[in-house]
Amino acid sequence: MKILYHPKKEDIHLTAVLAALSDPIRIRLVLDIAKSGERPCGTFEQPVAKSTMSHHVRTLREAGVLNVRVQGTQHLLSLRSEDLEERFPGVLSSILKAAEALEREAPR
Repeated sequence: MKILYHPKKEDIHLTAVLAALSDPIRIRLVLDIAKSGERPCGTFEQPVAKSTMSHHVRTLREAGVLNVRVQGTQHLLSLRSEDLEERFPGVLSSILKAAEALEREAPR
């Protein structure tokens, strides 16, 4: 089984987190996880191919934003909220709050 890289809490860098959250697909994914909690990777409705979604998950995982837990054939995604809050107090919550506000304003 392939071992997935997750940076240690002290190795998470603000620039990497901000870069990972700068993509609209990734911020939407993080918002979904923040609202629902841990979910299998295949349950997110995103307008991208499976391989592209894998790239986005990898980017978030390697930046230290997501934890990916393998259970059988499923990859369960969760936010590393506690690690991010301890490393950069208020940053994740501020970004999520701003993203939610923009989402509400966006025309459907």
